[in-house]
Amino acid sequence: MPIYEYKCTKCHEQFEVIQKFSDDPLEKCELCGGKLKKLITNTSFVLKGTGWHVTDYPSAERQKAASKKKSSASKKDEKAEKKTDEKKEAVNN
Repeated sequence: MPIYEYKCTKCHEQFEVIQKFSDDPLEKCELCGGKLKKLITNTSFVLKGTGWHVTDYPSAERQKAASKKKSSASKKDEKAEKKTDEKKEAVNN
Protein backbone atom coordinates (compact mmCIF):
# COMPACT_ATOMS: atom_id res chain seq x y z
CA MET A 1 0.00 0.00 0.00
CA PRO A 2 1.29 3.47 -0.78
CA ILE A 3 2.31 6.02 1.82
CA TYR A 4 0.73 9.46 1.44
CA GLU A 5 1.95 12.64 3.10
CA TYR A 6 -0.42 15.30 4.41
CA LYS A 7 0.01 18.75 5.93
CA CYS A 8 -2.52 20.69 7.98
CA THR A 9 -3.20 24.22 6.70
CA LYS A 10 -4.07 25.39 10.24
CA CYS A 11 -1.50 23.90 12.65
CA HIS A 12 1.09 22.99 9.94
CA GLU A 13 1.44 19.46 11.33
CA GLN A 14 2.92 17.15 8.68
CA PHE A 15 2.45 13.37 8.75
CA GLU A 16 2.39 10.20 6.64
CA VAL A 17 -0.50 7.75 6.27
CA ILE A 18 -0.57 4.29 4.68
CA GLN A 19 -3.71 4.11 2.54
CA LYS A 20 -5.16 1.93 -0.18
CA PHE A 21 -5.51 3.40 -3.65
CA SER A 22 -9.27 3.09 -3.25
CA ASP A 23 -9.36 5.03 0.07
CA ASP A 24 -10.66 8.59 0.02
CA PRO A 25 -8.04 11.25 0.84
CA LEU A 26 -8.04 12.57 4.39
CA GLU A 27 -9.67 16.00 4.77
CA LYS A 28 -9.62 16.92 8.47
CA CYS A 29 -6.67 17.18 10.87
CA GLU A 30 -7.10 14.95 13.91
CA LEU A 31 -5.14 17.40 16.12
CA CYS A 32 -6.85 20.72 15.44
CA GLY A 33 -9.66 20.02 12.99
CA GLY A 34 -8.02 22.08 10.23
CA LYS A 35 -8.11 21.29 6.53
CA LEU A 36 -5.49 18.83 5.25
CA LYS A 37 -3.51 19.23 2.05
CA LYS A 38 -2.13 16.15 0.32
CA LEU A 39 1.55 16.65 -0.50
CA ILE A 40 3.43 15.42 -3.54
CA THR A 41 6.72 13.88 -2.47
CA ASN A 42 9.56 11.96 -4.10
CA THR A 43 9.19 8.25 -4.23
CA SER A 44 11.70 5.86 -2.71
CA PHE A 45 11.21 3.50 -5.67
CA VAL A 46 14.49 3.05 -7.53
CA LEU A 47 15.15 0.93 -10.61
CA LYS A 48 18.46 -0.92 -10.26
CA GLY A 49 20.23 -3.67 -12.12
CA THR A 50 19.93 -4.77 -15.71
CA GLY A 51 16.76 -4.86 -17.72
CA TRP A 52 16.13 -1.11 -17.72
CA HIS A 53 16.64 1.24 -20.65
CA VAL A 54 19.32 3.24 -18.81
CA THR A 55 21.52 0.22 -18.11
CA ASP A 56 20.91 -1.70 -21.33
CA TYR A 57 21.03 1.20 -23.80
CA PRO A 58 23.17 3.90 -22.17
CA SER A 59 24.17 7.10 -23.93
CA ALA A 60 27.78 7.54 -25.03
CA GLU A 61 28.41 9.78 -22.00
CA ARG A 62 27.02 7.17 -19.61
CA GLN A 63 29.11 4.44 -21.30
CA LYS A 64 32.29 6.49 -20.74
CA ALA A 65 31.42 7.02 -17.08
CA ALA A 66 30.71 3.31 -16.59
CA SER A 67 33.98 2.26 -18.23
CA LYS A 68 35.95 4.74 -16.08
CA LYS A 69 34.28 3.32 -12.97
CA LYS A 70 35.17 -0.25 -13.96
CA SER A 71 38.80 0.60 -14.76
CA SER A 72 39.32 2.49 -11.48
CA ALA A 73 37.75 -0.40 -9.56
CA SER A 74 40.03 -2.93 -11.23
CA LYS A 75 43.09 -0.75 -10.46
CA LYS A 76 42.07 -0.66 -6.79
CA ASP A 77 41.68 -4.45 -6.81
CA GLU A 78 45.15 -4.86 -8.32
CA LYS A 79 46.68 -2.59 -5.65
CA ALA A 80 44.92 -4.53 -2.88
CA GLU A 81 46.15 -7.85 -4.29
CA LYS A 82 49.70 -6.51 -4.53
CA LYS A 83 49.62 -5.37 -0.89
CA THR A 84 48.27 -8.77 0.18
CA ASP A 85 51.03 -10.55 -1.74
CA GLU A 86 53.69 -8.28 -0.15
CA LYS A 87 52.33 -9.01 3.34
CA LYS A 88 52.40 -12.76 2.68
CA GLU A 89 56.03 -12.55 1.50
CA ALA A 90 57.00 -10.56 4.62
CA VAL A 91 55.35 -13.13 6.88
CA ASN A 92 56.99 -16.06 5.08
CA ASN A 93 60.49 -14.49 5.27
